Amino acid sequence: MNEMPIVALPSGWALVRLSSTGSTNADLRAMAIAGAPEGTVVWADEQTAGRGRQEREWKSGGVNLLFSVLARPDCDLAAAGQLSFLSAVAMAEAVERVAPAVRLECKWPNDLLGRHGKLCGILLEGCGIRDGDRIDGVVVGIGLNMDWKPEGETLYPASSLKREGADTTREAVLEAFLDRFSAWLELWRAEGFAPLRQAWLGRARGLGGPVTVRLPGETVQGTFETLDADGALVLSGLPEGRRLIHAGDVFFG
Repeated sequence: MNEMPIVALPSGWALVRLSSTGSTNADLRAMAIAGAPEGTVVWADEQTAGRGRQEREWKSGGVNLLFSVLARPDCDLAAAGQLSFLSAVAMAEAVERVAPAVRLECKWPNDLLGRHGKLCGILLEGCGIRDGDRIDGVVVGIGLNMDWKPEGETLYPASSLKREGADTTREAVLEAFLDRFSAWLELWRAEGFAPLRQAWLGRARGLGGPVTVRLPGETVQGTFETLDADGALVLSGLPEGRRLIHAGDVFFG
């Protein structure tokens, strides 16, 4: 008799399970370039070369959730970046499904926060351009602290689901996430960024308040007014008025 799968997948999706790897993103990107279909998922117990934005090291330990998902969104590069917001909302909804006492907030552009700090990071990596400006595939890498968080100096205070009071498993979170990710991907394709933007703003940390944005070569302080129609952070209260921020590190207060 065949063993039942440990995670129920959306129809047509496939899961590759690893005990250890350098990077699930690197593994899945190679698979994508070789022709893997949308919905391929690589999940590892351990990463020895995990990465975050701007090539920062993603530290992991304990029994944390480390995985990557392949999407083939058939859109331009700018729109593909919206998959970061989609993934954040899907993960927040997934965690709340399996641990209803925990509420997560979205930190622009690609993190999730609990009461005690950051516990989830998201990294998008493209898999080539076709037809001039169409993205061929996007690997969405996600690291979620379950029962462990990095100690010592980090760019932002760290937390974990255990620290936030959640009692759940990696399997339960991953299954719920893939269900919500698949549903949001379908809605995003059908209706565009607007419903996703609204859902993300409903969870946004710091919305309407003062933020500091660290950019290459400068630091900007203003009010986090909203997201624009493409996902850029709209910063107001600056001497020049409003400014669109397309990439940077956000700090509150």
